[in-house]
Amino acid sequence: MTVPAVSFVAKSGTGKTTLVEKVIVELKKRGRKVGAIKHDAHKFDVDHPGKDSYRLTAAGADTTLISSPEKLALIKKHRESPPIEELIATYFSGMDLVVTEGFKLSGLPKIEVHRKGVRDTLVCRGERHDPSLLAVASDEPLDVDVPVLNLNDPAEVALFLEKALGLDLAS
Repeated sequence: MTVPAVSFVAKSGTGKTTLVEKVIVELKKRGRKVGAIKHDAHKFDVDHPGKDSYRLTAAGADTTLISSPEKLALIKKHRESPPIEELIATYFSGMDLVVTEGFKLSGLPKIEVHRKGVRDTLVCRGERHDPSLLAVASDEPLDVDVPVLNLNDPAEVALFLEKALGLDLAS
């Protein structure tokens, strides 16, 4: 079974992370098991010099897993970023849905975040026409061919996601 997923997209500084964080809180209130993936176009490091896991990776381990009673972290080297669909299938089984931040060029259904005064054109309706755009979360009215959701109402966005992704609203 494929886990439903949606990607929140926008240019930097628009408030994607803030909205995604609040939508996750709303979905959790509704009893949903939620996975999250953040796309980072830059090089990031969760493993720090001096730590044992860093030493194992630096020694040449292609995959290093850090595990504790509460959580785990996986460091897996690759030559290029795996497709988002592969990441979801591999790491997010058992989730009701996965929300991602970024991945604007993927085929995932998308909600674009728009904030007045940050950017005039939309990524999915300005620079290119992305047929996977489900809605725009905005703090101002927009004339677009998809629903416009209230950027400041994460409960509205969460409900829209449940309906759009075909999640059973009774669960």
